[in-house]
Amino acid sequence: MAESLSGLRRNRIHRALSRPNLLMGADRELVLITGVAAVILIFVVLTVYSAFFGAAVWVVIVGALRMMAKSDPHMRQVYIRHISYKPTYKATTSPWRRY
Repeated sequence: MAESLSGLRRNRIHRALSRPNLLMGADRELVLITGVAAVILIFVVLTVYSAFFGAAVWVVIVGALRMMAKSDPHMRQVYIRHISYKPTYKATTSPWRRY
């Protein structure tokens, strides 16, 4: 039995192929969208208060996104899939239950 297993071919799976795509420890797309929104807020309003507010909002949101990614790096994709399946799979005990 052990002889037959030793003849199997082994392939390495590189770590980069299975890692989630993170930027600054959070989901890449959400961090970039948040950064663009903060930059737009800062450079469109052009006041000192908007600069401080945009930077503060960006830091707080990136912190929340990092906590979310630490919990589950694929949480955004799972939530989007959950929302798309919501009309199909109702939260009831039986498909024949009256709503």
